[in-house]
Amino acid sequence: MMRKGILAAALMAALIPAAAKAADEMVFSSWGGSYQEAIRKAWLEPFAKATGAKIEEDTNPEVAKIKAMVDTNSVAWDVVTAGGGGLMRGVALGLFEPISAEMVDQSDVLDGARNAYGVPSEIFSTLVGYSTKAFPASGPQPKTFADFWDVQKFPGKRTLPDKPETVLEAALLADGVAPGDVYATLSTEAGMKRALDKIRSLKPNVAVWWSSGAQPVQALGSGDVVMALGWNGRFQSGMDSNLPIAMSWDQQIPQVGYFMIPKGAPNKATAVKFLNFIVKPENSAKLSEYVSYGPATKGAWQFIDKARAEKLPSTPERLKNALFLDIKWWAANGAKATEAYTAMIKG
Repeated sequence: MMRKGILAAALMAALIPAAAKAADEMVFSSWGGSYQEAIRKAWLEPFAKATGAKIEEDTNPEVAKIKAMVDTNSVAWDVVTAGGGGLMRGVALGLFEPISAEMVDQSDVLDGARNAYGVPSEIFSTLVGYSTKAFPASGPQPKTFADFWDVQKFPGKRTLPDKPETVLEAALLADGVAPGDVYATLSTEAGMKRALDKIRSLKPNVAVWWSSGAQPVQALGSGDVVMALGWNGRFQSGMDSNLPIAMSWDQQIPQVGYFMIPKGAPNKATAVKFLNFIVKPENSAKLSEYVSYGPATKGAWQFIDKARAEKLPSTPERLKNALFLDIKWWAANGAKATEAYTAMIKG
């Protein structure tokens, strides 16, 4: 009887459709808005279709939230995203799983973008976005970080990130520091004070300290502000939606986006499969179809046409006037810089 029961159970299992069997699962958390929508279309949905994996989404994977999950052994996310600064803060706190070459093949990833705890997803830039109603083409339009700070020539409210990455750099560039000297300057007490004082001087004209990448685009589109420091892909999405905004490529601070696996992720195996999926050149190129961020793999450019490349931040021509975010500097100084920046905002 026992043998017949086992055989019957095996036969029933064989007859169950594959879709009804337990599938891979994964919870993905990013920053919402057009960016997460682009990831969904470029990678999450194709990965789910290719593998049968069930993917749930969440938003706002702040380092503090990840730390609380890891500390309490209650990790709910399998893949999270961040720029280099967020990645390195998490690494310093021991929040991310190391990603070996055996786990994820990153052989096609740009050399300068590789990290032992994250898989590069894209290159994006912080730059100046502005209202074309406030600054139409018939008159002067802001081009540089110095213009962003020039409230006499370009009057009106601004919006800045509520975190210091890229803002400290932009402040020093606006104050006349050469790009090659920015991090050496920030490494001194006098240099940090100089950057914070420059930002403090703009506070009366800052309407919003934004925490979500969609906010500066919304604020520009609504007319609540006339200028914003924000991400090129978000500005481009607004422009593509016919909002009265534009952005300047004259100066930019590019950084690499990363996908990480939180330590103790419940579906680590599926997360690893997903990371291998996004670094394939043909898949790496897909994100720029939906948001104007450049690929982090060398082979992706063969899958990107010229018209699309013109909207991306990482072309050789546009990188000539760029200052890449130094994530090693932020790893060493991020906590202190964030504390000082937050105190400046609240003070």
